[in-house]
Amino acid sequence: MAKRTASTGTPATLLLQQAGVPHTLHKYAHDPAVTDFGLEAARKLSLAPERIFKTLMVTADGNLAVAVVPVSGNLNLKSFAASLGAKKSVLADPLDAQRRTGYVLGGISPLGQRYCSPTILDSSAMDYPTILVSGGRRGLDIELAAQDLMRLTGARLAAIGTG
Repeated sequence: MAKRTASTGTPATLLLQQAGVPHTLHKYAHDPAVTDFGLEAARKLSLAPERIFKTLMVTADGNLAVAVVPVSGNLNLKSFAASLGAKKSVLADPLDAQRRTGYVLGGISPLGQRYCSPTILDSSAMDYPTILVSGGRRGLDIELAAQDLMRLTGARLAAIGTG
């Protein structure tokens, strides 16, 4: 995996460049009619959906947090809450997610968010040498090692996905 040097201008890609983290950018033409952004990426990039991870903003006991899970499954809200020591978690309001991260829905990256939030990465990420996450806009994914994602976001591993 070659280190990408040309900037695409998203906070996520700029963070990776500044940190010197090896990564690969994957661009594809996003179809505005599609709302299942992660599965669209898997289809258009011809990659297994288990390797592509979606970023979800979650409210756990009233506090915003980030869940990163494979697009092939769903987030287990009960497991997510437990991973944070919270009693309950629900998906965050989409407008709150956009304000907190600085990204639009379908382009929310776990990297380079406007405000830091506790982040949990599904443990299945460790099954692959690299995973893909949103690059900060629809039609752009970043391939990188899960360990690098964890280091840059302060993420912890937990079994939070289903499917």
